Amino acid sequence: MDVLPLLLLIAGSAAVAGLARRTPVPAPLLLVAVGLAVSYVPGVPVYTLDPGVVLPLVLPPLLYAAATDSSYLGLRAQMRPVALLSVGYVLFATVVVGGAAYLIVPHLPLTAALVLGAVVAPPDAVAATAVARRVGLPSRITTILQGESLVNDATAITAYKVALAAAIGEGATWAGGLREFLIAAVGGVLVGLALMVPIHWLRTRLTEALLQNTLSLLIPFVAYGVAEWAHASGVLAVVVVGLYLGHRNWQVDFATRLQEEAVWRMAAFLLESAVFALIGLQLPFVLRGVGRYEGLSAAGYAVALFLVVAVARFVWVYPATFLPRVLFAHIRRREENPTWKAPFVIAWAGMRGVVSLAIAFSIPLTVHGGGAFPHRNLILFLTFTTVIGTLVVQGLTLPLLIRMLRLPGRDAQAETLAEANAQAQASRAAEQRLDELLTDERNALPPPLVDRLRTVLEHRRNAVWERLGSVNPVTGESHDDTYRRLSREVIGAEREVFVHLRDQRAIDDEMLRILLRRLDLEEAAAYRETT
Repeated sequence: MDVLPLLLLIAGSAAVAGLARRTPVPAPLLLVAVGLAVSYVPGVPVYTLDPGVVLPLVLPPLLYAAATDSSYLGLRAQMRPVALLSVGYVLFATVVVGGAAYLIVPHLPLTAALVLGAVVAPPDAVAATAVARRVGLPSRITTILQGESLVNDATAITAYKVALAAAIGEGATWAGGLREFLIAAVGGVLVGLALMVPIHWLRTRLTEALLQNTLSLLIPFVAYGVAEWAHASGVLAVVVVGLYLGHRNWQVDFATRLQEEAVWRMAAFLLESAVFALIGLQLPFVLRGVGRYEGLSAAGYAVALFLVVAVARFVWVYPATFLPRVLFAHIRRREENPTWKAPFVIAWAGMRGVVSLAIAFSIPLTVHGGGAFPHRNLILFLTFTTVIGTLVVQGLTLPLLIRMLRLPGRDAQAETLAEANAQAQASRAAEQRLDELLTDERNALPPPLVDRLRTVLEHRRNAVWERLGSVNPVTGESHDDTYRRLSREVIGAEREVFVHLRDQRAIDDEMLRILLRRLDLEEAAAYRETT
């Protein structure tokens, strides 16, 4: 791809994603819609998804960013539903969708139909979790959707390789497929376990935040590459490493965490935006060469396959939710009995994404013997329509569905109370440590500086409690919100003076950067993100 089309893709998708933040439409859906529209604008370059780029270069950083941002403890607590969805459902969907495609599409071989089933089996939960955060879904549902998206790609890619081997004439068997799946899964986990400790050790030994963040950018590609070299699952290796490093992130220094969060938020934003825009831009390429399945017949197959994909998820999710409680008494004793609403949302949130398209584009043109791969263009077309259908139909209706079901959202009051209790315990420990340090004459400080240390601790302890209390009757702000707003105002006044002094040549640019960085850190400490 030339540089100019790539720059246009990145800039355009970022602009559309930024615009989506000002609309009620989730960014993935708006990006796909704009991509579809732009694909027919004269002069727009033809963009094609290259699986050799998407799978090793785009998928690992997205998985790593999601894994480090996930809760290891939360995923461990939801291990059963996550495993049933990310492994069980993907294999179930591969067989059901493949069997349905074999029955629906005339002359489509069963092996090629199973390839199609594996391609469209894994949901892409990026769009679903984006909607979940916006509408305030319960954290358990969000955790399950995130956990599913971290692992299901590995299951789908392995299932695809097995089905593809049978389709191109390599004589794959069910026993061989199961063996390959186990080797890939266990191998990927083992590679992740082998890499995570030395990588974390290196992260904690590097003394410069710049070097630590450079390493951070390389980690997902290293984990993916090593696992694929060992014929294991690169996806699982990246997920294992990302979960471990995210869980241990508190052990690196503050400068690394601040930079790393900014770097990965930007990287994930650009990659996700470009990926969803690319989905829409694929339409002209996919429609090219559909052949004798053009027109109403192709549309009928697309609608039928979409319905099978949507219904199959419900067929799996409800038994997977309630059957374990029927069979095992310890699950009934340990967990609350769910209503029908939460499984309904999880089932409806099965949108497909770029991984399905990337896998579909990796289907070879020929089989062993030199013949053309059967109905390859139709498989591409049905994959594309399934991805678009789930993103548009399910993605657009998911917020409305959540509101209609009136699921209990996140309890902001309870979360604030838990935060306040945690901060109170931490502040008490900090005060005790400060008292211990001040008894040592080597730590002697003038009283004003001691008072300043105690004031900072007191403010941190009281700030969270104030959010539970009364608000300003004029502005509606809590005292803590007012404090942060005033802090930004006075810091802004200082910043203007520093810039004026630089312009008057009273200080140079290097001194200005030092002073501004100090103010930036103070402003960051005073600011609490609320979005």
